[in-house]
Amino acid sequence: MADPDDDLVRAVEATLFASDMPLTPAEIALHLGGAAVHDAIEQLAAHYAGRGVHLVERGGRWHFQTAPDLAHLLRREREEPRRLSRAAIEALAIIAYHEPVSRAEIEAIRGVQTARGTLDVLMEAGWVHIAGRRESPGRPTIYATTPAFLAHFGLASRRDLPGIDELRAAGLLDPVDSAYAALAGVMPGPESDE
Repeated sequence: MADPDDDLVRAVEATLFASDMPLTPAEIALHLGGAAVHDAIEQLAAHYAGRGVHLVERGGRWHFQTAPDLAHLLRREREEPRRLSRAAIEALAIIAYHEPVSRAEIEAIRGVQTARGTLDVLMEAGWVHIAGRRESPGRPTIYATTPAFLAHFGLASRRDLPGIDELRAAGLLDPVDSAYAALAGVMPGPESDE
C-alpha cells in the first residue's frame, strides 16, 4: 500500500474532507483536474479503516463518517425529528423495493389511496425524488430513492435491502404457510375415523 502522504491521495483526502456532501469518484476527479482517483480512494479507505473516522461508500458516493463504535460520543441533544406515518413508511418501502414507481403503482400495492402529502414528506426528508415520467398514457410521475436514503439507512446500494427471508426471520412478516397452518388448525376439516 502506498503511503497516505502521496500527493494524489492527500488531494483526494482534502477534497472529501472539505466537501459538504458525499462525492462520486468522477466528481472527485473533476476537482482534481481529471486524475484517476480509484486507487487513491481505496488507499484512503484502507488507511481510515481502524481509525475514529471511516471513509465509506454509500450509493456510489464517498464520504467520511464517524466510526460506528464512537458515534455515541458525538451525539448532541437535539429536537427529535418528526416520525413518519405508517402510510409514509409503507410508501418508502414500496419505492425502495420497486423503483422507479408511480403513485398509482404505490396505491395499487398498498391497496389504498396515498395522499400527496405523504410523498412530499419523503421528498422533504431527502429520501425520495422525482425520477422522471413513465412513457405511458398520462405520463405519470415516477419516484425513486436518493443517495441520502442509502446513507441514512447505512446501505451501499439497494441490493443491500433485506430480502423476504431476512424480514421473515426478523419477525416483520408473517409466513403465509404458517398462517394457513394456523387457520387449518383452528377450523375443523373433514376427518375419517374409519
